[in-house]
Amino acid sequence: MEKALVVVESPAKAKTIKKYLGPGYEVKASVGHIKDLPQKELGVKVAEGFAPDYQIIEGKEKVVKELSSAAQKADLVFLATDPDREGEAIAWHLNEALKKPSEKVFRVLFNELTERTIKEAMKNPSRLDEKRYNAQQARRILDRIVGYFLSPLLWDKVRYGLSAGRVQSVALRLIVDRQNEIEAFVPREYWTITAQLEAGSPPPFEAKLIEDDGRKLEISDAQAAAALAARVGTNPFKVVDVKRRERTRKPLPPFITSTLQQAASRKLRFTGSRTMRIAQQLYEGIELGAEGAVGLITYMRTDSPRIAPEALDAVRGWIATTYGEKYLPTKPHVYKGRKTAQEAHEAIRPTSMNFTPEKVARFLDKDQLALYTLIWQRFVASQAAPAVFDHTTATLECGKLVFRVSGSVMKFDGYTRIYSEGKEDEADGSNGDADDSERRLPPLHPGDVLRLSALVPRQHFTQPRPAFNEASLIKELEESGIGRPSTYAETVATIQKRKYVELQDKKFIPTLLGRIIAKLLVESFPNLVNKRFTAEMESSLDLIEEGTASWKETLQGFFDPFELDLARAKKQMRNIKKDGLATPEACPACGRQLLIRSGRYGLFMGCSAYPACTYTRKIEDQATPAKEPIPTDEKCLECGAQMVIREGRTGPFLSCSRYPECKAARPISTGLACPKCGEGQLAQRRTKKRKIFYSCTRYPQCDYLMWNKPVSGTCPNPDCDSSLMEEHRSRNGKTFLQCPKCKAKVTPAEDQPQGTGVAV
Repeated sequence: MEKALVVVESPAKAKTIKKYLGPGYEVKASVGHIKDLPQKELGVKVAEGFAPDYQIIEGKEKVVKELSSAAQKADLVFLATDPDREGEAIAWHLNEALKKPSEKVFRVLFNELTERTIKEAMKNPSRLDEKRYNAQQARRILDRIVGYFLSPLLWDKVRYGLSAGRVQSVALRLIVDRQNEIEAFVPREYWTITAQLEAGSPPPFEAKLIEDDGRKLEISDAQAAAALAARVGTNPFKVVDVKRRERTRKPLPPFITSTLQQAASRKLRFTGSRTMRIAQQLYEGIELGAEGAVGLITYMRTDSPRIAPEALDAVRGWIATTYGEKYLPTKPHVYKGRKTAQEAHEAIRPTSMNFTPEKVARFLDKDQLALYTLIWQRFVASQAAPAVFDHTTATLECGKLVFRVSGSVMKFDGYTRIYSEGKEDEADGSNGDADDSERRLPPLHPGDVLRLSALVPRQHFTQPRPAFNEASLIKELEESGIGRPSTYAETVATIQKRKYVELQDKKFIPTLLGRIIAKLLVESFPNLVNKRFTAEMESSLDLIEEGTASWKETLQGFFDPFELDLARAKKQMRNIKKDGLATPEACPACGRQLLIRSGRYGLFMGCSAYPACTYTRKIEDQATPAKEPIPTDEKCLECGAQMVIREGRTGPFLSCSRYPECKAARPISTGLACPKCGEGQLAQRRTKKRKIFYSCTRYPQCDYLMWNKPVSGTCPNPDCDSSLMEEHRSRNGKTFLQCPKCKAKVTPAEDQPQGTGVAV
């Protein structure tokens, strides 16, 4: 009987596979890559067609020796590393190191580690895929060239020890550009007016003012809002039109690598690295008691939502048995991947419908169970029937003013019984309207007269797009075609490790160092940090794998213009160590301009007159460099100069434009009178821990304080004289108004836009 050696990457994977193979098979692990380019030199002969100089990784000599010995004793060798480019490269290097005749070496691909797929793959082995290996090799050389030549440039111009990567530099630019956009954004004030109404039957509801005498309304200030509110007077509210229609909402596709990382970030608060580490464990095998080691999910590095026919049959049968035939659509849902998706792969799904989360829960730790449950629910829901809603839109008139309200009632829960989406899934491509689906309306008919319980004007300010969090950054990278599923987590982790960005309130904020690096790279290497250019390079790597492009020609096409940019940058890139970076700030010692400089211990502020003036100052918070002051129409109470909005440690505040000559400062007012003294106004402030609260501008003379946002409005309680309400948020995310005096509540304000609030 022939003896065979099966080589995989990890010991856990080896253990799972060994369980299903007979005694004639020996299964060993390479423990990842065994070869790579040398650490301390380029390792690529550019002039010789980019010939790489791969070497055994330090510390892997013993592993290679053991594998070589086992290979010589075996009649056949099966290289069963992961079914992607990295796995192909590992298999290729193993083949070189084991020195076994090519006719005795086979490639085996396992999309899932179950008995059926393992035995089937072993019966149908293939040969090494040179095209896939060349695609990985081109990427590795490309990244080495960028890192090897750019890093020393940054050492010379900024600081020793810095580094730059191809995909990471684009991700950094995305974050910096978004933060610049946020800081340059000028908020625009606008107001909304909503009417709290009651029909003949519950529930009460809120309608929004949208038109005046056929003209679409844009309410720009408090005066306009007050004038419109006054026109309501005692005029009745009449229903003039009601439209009803049935709406369906289809489920989301099963997870691919990027959407799994996004959903795990939002729902489980997992980082991308943590998600992939746990998914790897679930793929490679979990000990299930008497079952032994079992791979619970399919391969977790994929960009294809395809589902194998046998898996479709299994999940459809499970849905019909568990939830009933009405939850099973007539035909399976078919999901299309991106144009560049590798359709040979499958989506991330459970390997067997027999292993429900409840059944395997006792064998998994908390994180494993949470991620497995998420994958299970998303997969099952992806093949369940759509949810069905009755959607109603009612138009109301009050004189010449037109109000509108929309709402939905769920008729059939469909897939939502299995997988709850909500607003956090919008980044995954949810096509539903979560607000409407949660808002219930009473029976309304044309001609109905409604009772007004409260009319609430609200001040809002337009908001910039939010800073990237991990989920939205991965989504942006994926949609832009930057990187591959296997690189997203590493990219995000790398830019944090390099101190180019920091997480603040789960949002990525560029450090001052990160801003400087991004600025220098954009100026000197515009193509390298361009989204489209990077995406085109990714497409070129796909073409190499398809066999329609040469990996050497692809590298040459990148290297020629890069070499020119590099030569130019060595001469022209600004030198932060030597020349510094100009700031608008004056030196407090001599009045000359202050510069951002780089030294042994990092960035610092130094006088441009050095060495004549030796003034220096530490840059305390590199993640939040000072923003340009924003002018206002308010005057300084001490000197009469214009007041500006500045950013402080506890948030924005008003400061005299003549600072530091005049140090007058005060918080930004909401424009609402203090209910205690009547003389001051309520202003937004922050505690040292950055928690928002509102207090009187006459503090300490008046100590009135409230923790919830004040809103102009009349208390619905006829026995209460409060002209102020405060905004609260319930546990389910609903917003409602409550009187600070008598605690009377107003129907949840479900129709207000996201990101509304008092200007800060």
